[in-house]
Amino acid sequence: MSAVFVAAGVLHFVYPRAYEQVVPPYLPAPLALVLLSGAAKIAGGVGAGFGGPRVRRASGWGLILLLAAVFPANVHMALHPKAIPALNLPRWLLCLRLPLQPLLMLWVWWTLLRRAS
Repeated sequence: MSAVFVAAGVLHFVYPRAYEQVVPPYLPAPLALVLLSGAAKIAGGVGAGFGGPRVRRASGWGLILLLAAVFPANVHMALHPKAIPALNLPRWLLCLRLPLQPLLMLWVWWTLLRRAS
């Protein structure tokens, strides 16, 4: 899990323009949001993989909150695929992607928080 979130976060810094296009237009400062969410994924992934019990628990809650916070971007992609030139995916595939977010949240909870509850 740690590697997945760190890699996903690093991609925000490697391809920021592609991620900017995914930010819904009603949100301010797309680049700042992309970099902030990338840094949060990296921090959560590092904490999940290398932190002690308290850090892993904080990382788990942080990653769940982050996944909830970026869900509007996934909805935006599914509703407006043509408005995002970096994507060349059909709407049905983007809609199928929407349940991935809750599954990732469940994975984080199962891995980092279930035993701590």
